[in-house]
Amino acid sequence: MMNIKKIAVLGAVSVMLGAGLHATNAAADVSVMIPAGPGGGWDGTGRQAFGAMNAAGIYTDGVSFTNTGGAGGTIGLAAFQNSEKGKADALAVFGAITVGSIMLNSSPIDLSTYTPIARLTAEHLVIAVDSRSEIQTLEQLVTALKENTGAVPVGGGSAGGVDHIALALLAQAADIPVADLNYIPQTSGAETVTGIVNGTLVAGISGISEFVPFEEQDRIRILGITSAERHASLPDVATFKEAGFDVEIANWRGILGAPDMPADNAAEWVARFDALNDSDAWAQVLQTQGWDGFYLSGPAFGDFIAAENERIGDILKGAGLIE
Repeated sequence: MMNIKKIAVLGAVSVMLGAGLHATNAAADVSVMIPAGPGGGWDGTGRQAFGAMNAAGIYTDGVSFTNTGGAGGTIGLAAFQNSEKGKADALAVFGAITVGSIMLNSSPIDLSTYTPIARLTAEHLVIAVDSRSEIQTLEQLVTALKENTGAVPVGGGSAGGVDHIALALLAQAADIPVADLNYIPQTSGAETVTGIVNGTLVAGISGISEFVPFEEQDRIRILGITSAERHASLPDVATFKEAGFDVEIANWRGILGAPDMPADNAAEWVARFDALNDSDAWAQVLQTQGWDGFYLSGPAFGDFIAAENERIGDILKGAGLIE
């Protein structure tokens, strides 16, 4: 059984800008690669961050978003790398999912070649079934998995991503062979909910922000959350640990700059995100979306990414998902 401890907050670098911040707003518009389809967690992170940055007066010039989904973000990031290398105002959203997907897909992407800008949020995961399902608790879902693992399809994000890892860890904690799981990757949390409701999936895993709106519409029933303690936005939902499964994991998301981004531009973008992190507009976004702040910027974020490569690699090996 593997015990995943909550990702430690490594620290925050906060640099408040003065007049110089606004003077830089005359810069050219920024292009933002979102390596996933519209409506998901990365899409929301990118658009909400720049919306809050605009509201706070930190960056008010134009922003163009490009959604290129597939393979846990590796397709979009590969396109970003090829087309945006060396550019001053080219950014990409990514997260823990990408780190695992690069390994699982044997992608040639090397995250150390990108410019680390800022880690923004962490979001814990929830697992849910159809609101009409006879399965009322996480323990009952695990029992169904034990009885006939392959007959219980569970959907979530990309293969090798945090949703897949969370299910593998739950299986390990319940003495269910990970190799027997019937995990079906989906393009978004909304697609996972569709699969749950139409019966294609027995259960699904996703972030809090993607599932809670559907629970409020009484379309799904959330059975458990992967946080250490009950989340403020889901006070009636038990943690995996409370249900007897020692699993704790979160999905972090952040911003990368283009490979070989000029140093002055990289510092400027780090300063803008530092200011965003200190803004009331961003605090409101975190509260509204149910995200937890998980801020880190610049070179320290690059060190964190390197450490995550090692940590997630060990998890995937331990779960039998890679050799």
